[in-house]
Amino acid sequence: MSEIIAAKRAKVDDNELPLDLSLKSQSAASIKINHDNKSSVVNNHQHLEDDVDDDTNLIELSFALADIPSKLLALEYELTKRIEHITFGPPVEYIYSPIEYALSVHSNFLQKYCRTTKKILFLAMNPGPWGMSQTGIPFGEINAVVNWLKVSGFIEKPSREQPDKKITGFACTRSEISGRRFWNLFKDMCGNPENFFQYSFLRNYCPVALMDAGGRNITPAELKGPEQKELRDVCDLALLAIIKLLKVEKIVGIGRFAEQRAKNVIKVAGLTTKIFWMPHPSPRSTGNENWSEKAIKTLHELNLLQFFTNNNKSNDQGRVS
Repeated sequence: MSEIIAAKRAKVDDNELPLDLSLKSQSAASIKINHDNKSSVVNNHQHLEDDVDDDTNLIELSFALADIPSKLLALEYELTKRIEHITFGPPVEYIYSPIEYALSVHSNFLQKYCRTTKKILFLAMNPGPWGMSQTGIPFGEINAVVNWLKVSGFIEKPSREQPDKKITGFACTRSEISGRRFWNLFKDMCGNPENFFQYSFLRNYCPVALMDAGGRNITPAELKGPEQKELRDVCDLALLAIIKLLKVEKIVGIGRFAEQRAKNVIKVAGLTTKIFWMPHPSPRSTGNENWSEKAIKTLHELNLLQFFTNNNKSNDQGRVS
C-alpha cells in the first residue's frame, strides 16, 4: 500500500501529458496487480523524448512497455494529474479525483475487464457523487460494483471534501441512479460481466468530478473560460490515446456531450472510428423514466444488441460492422 501512496505523491512532469495533440512527449507507468486484489504501482515512468511528427508515432512510442491495463491506467492517472493542475475559477470549488484516491479499485477493474483490445467503447462524461466518485469505477453504483462486477480494493479520500458529498467508498449507502440503470440493463442482457466486456469497455471522458460550494456537480459541458479549453485539450488527447490503444472501432457516446467530443477527436485525428449516441441514464434528463427501453431500442438500431446477450461468446467478432 505504501507504494500506491508514494506513486500518488510523485511529481508529474509538465511535459508528461501535452496540452495539444501535436506535442511530442508522453510517459508510461508499469503497473503490477497482485493476486490478493491489492495494487502496487511502480514509479517507472519512461520518458519518451523522441521527436515524432504525428499522433500515431506519439501513441506507439508512449506504449513501448507494459500490458493494456497498465498502459490504460498510466493514461488515466496522468490525465487526472493534468486536470488537477488546471486553475478552475468559480463556481468550481471542489475537485474529486477517484482514479487517484481509489487507484487500487480502478486498477483492479482494468486488470479484470480490460486485458484485451475492444471493438466498442461506451463513453460517459464524468463521475457522479454516488458512483465513480465513491468507487473509482465509471457508473460505479455500489451494488453493481460489489455484487455484479465483483471488484474490490482500497479507497482513500480526496484532499478536500464537500460536507454533503463525503467519500465513504463501499460503505456508501446512496445508490447512483445512472449507474444502477446502466449496469442493470447490461446485467439483464449479458447475464455476467464477462459477456459485456468481451467486446466493449466503459470509461468517462473526464475522470474527475467538479463541484460548486454547495456540492452541485459541474459537468465539463458547463465550464466556461480558458479552463474549458484546457480540460477538453487534455481529455481529448487521452481519449485519442485510448482509442488507439484499445483499437476501438465504434464509440457510443452516452449523452450528446460525449458524442460530440468523440466526433471532434476522430475528425482531428483522421480516424475511421464510427461514432454513435445513446441517451444518458441520468434521472435529470427529461422524460427518461423508460431509459432501459430507449437504450435497448438504440442498441438494436445501431446493430449492437447482438453483442450484449448472454450467449455472445459464440458470436463471430468479425461480425461487428
